[in-house]
Amino acid sequence: MQISRIYRYPVKGLSAEALTRVSVAPGEGLPLDRRFAIAHGATAFDPAAPAWMPKHNFLTLAKNERLAKLETGFDGATNVLTVKRGGKKVASGDLTTPTGRALIEQFFGAYLEGETRGSPKVVEAPGHMFSDTARKVVSIIGLASVADVERVARASVDPLRFRANIYFDGGKPWQEFDWLDREIAIGDVRLKVYKRIDRCAATTVNPATAERDLQIPRLLQHGFGHIDCGVYAEILNAGEIAQGDALQLR
Repeated sequence: MQISRIYRYPVKGLSAEALTRVSVAPGEGLPLDRRFAIAHGATAFDPAAPAWMPKHNFLTLAKNERLAKLETGFDGATNVLTVKRGGKKVASGDLTTPTGRALIEQFFGAYLEGETRGSPKVVEAPGHMFSDTARKVVSIIGLASVADVERVARASVDPLRFRANIYFDGGKPWQEFDWLDREIAIGDVRLKVYKRIDRCAATTVNPATAERDLQIPRLLQHGFGHIDCGVYAEILNAGEIAQGDALQLR
């Protein structure tokens, strides 16, 4: 088995950023992954005392499929988020400054008018990760498992529907479920797998068209008796993960 693709998502619910290699630290997710989120106006997130909150407090594909029509890019050096639609820039702002956040908030408030509870607001906190689980983790999926979902769906399934950090080639379908409570190694990095990932309505959205064209949770339940795809793992040591690295069960 080897690593095929690596992604991070600097802003929860927005575009994936492809990586060829990334340095990691124990007890953390990938650097910049889910560093920011766009919260509903009614969401009471306190950056001075950040606590994990479930996904319904933020703009996500589960409820806001129109997000998939946007192409976003985050510059980690300048903290500027650029938003494009159909290849044309429609908004840009430094997410660490009040002015920059206001520009992004105004855009999403207008773009998703009627879909947000109050005026949306960009949120972050030092060291906080807006993951779907309370732990800081990376998500891992075997492309063989995605291919098995395609078999049941009788349609092409873009792996990006699952918004994982790491995709690997060469394993058997659903092999990653056998790794629960065990360690794996990717290059010189050790990880401990601790949970299967249950899938929500976000996976029904085609990342290329923004249409809800496949009922992935229903297909999983009908075809396999569960709604899970992929696993969460915690990073145990510092190191580097790169495309082409071997993935081994320890």
